[in-house]
Amino acid sequence: MDITFDLKNIKEMVTKKNFYFRTFTLIFSVALLALNYNLFLTPNQFVTGGTSGLAIIIQSWTGLDTALFIGIASFVLIVLSLLFLGWKETKISIVGSIMYPFFISITEPIAKYCLSYLQFDSIIIVVLIAGMLNGLANGIIYKTGFNTGGSDILMKIVNKYAKIPEGKAVFSVNLLIMLLGCFVFGLNKFVYSLLILFLSTIIIDRILIGVSSSKLFFIYTKEEEKIKTFVMEELKSGVTVFDTEGGFSGAKSHVLMCVVPNRDYYLFKEMVLELDKNAFMVINDCYEVTGGVKRGNLPFI
Repeated sequence: MDITFDLKNIKEMVTKKNFYFRTFTLIFSVALLALNYNLFLTPNQFVTGGTSGLAIIIQSWTGLDTALFIGIASFVLIVLSLLFLGWKETKISIVGSIMYPFFISITEPIAKYCLSYLQFDSIIIVVLIAGMLNGLANGIIYKTGFNTGGSDILMKIVNKYAKIPEGKAVFSVNLLIMLLGCFVFGLNKFVYSLLILFLSTIIIDRILIGVSSSKLFFIYTKEEEKIKTFVMEELKSGVTVFDTEGGFSGAKSHVLMCVVPNRDYYLFKEMVLELDKNAFMVINDCYEVTGGVKRGNLPFI
């Protein structure tokens, strides 16, 4: 069987897919991110990591404009990315790296004007708004396939050459910057910044992978036919049967896989246990379902 294919060409097609819509979305998201930065993060000295957080600290020490510092840092990191990561990895960061400090610069007077009208009774309200906007903007940016460069580039370099997982590298560098912000601005600002980062991360995850609207069941049962009948006739859904082998006993058997809408979770689980009280189930959140002959019967798709 011939399984050769042009992986490079396929990747190029994916990269170019919906390019203009993704670019427009990127511009809007970066503008929103910059406005949030000038409206809530910089005036309140919330340091949430990255070059933008470092810029707030540097501004408090030297008075250097945050947009200028971020622009210089982005340029240096783009050069380092070209040297250490190559053009393919760098090109997805260039547009965002240029746009972010640019939009910080042009939204600064807008933010100053808006701040005179924005009055909040509690700093917690400011934290919540800042976290939601930060998460929304970053989530949409990542979903377009781009990023705003900055510390993202540094993490990739550390990941490639120090063999440190990117998640740990991101966490470590951002934590150091936030601890520096704690030293400069105090513990209260540090805690608020953590809350913003926490809320932002949750929203980014929800934008990238969605909200779990269904459950994925893996079922080992002696009453396979009864459960298959229930799924197909009552739930009007499909079921997949896997051939399995017990790791300890070596016994051959089957495992059923089925995607169930959240509203049917309780009914499905209890019905399976009624049909086979010894059924073994593994249940996971399911964020997306594509394909399959029964898609029309799954209203969450």
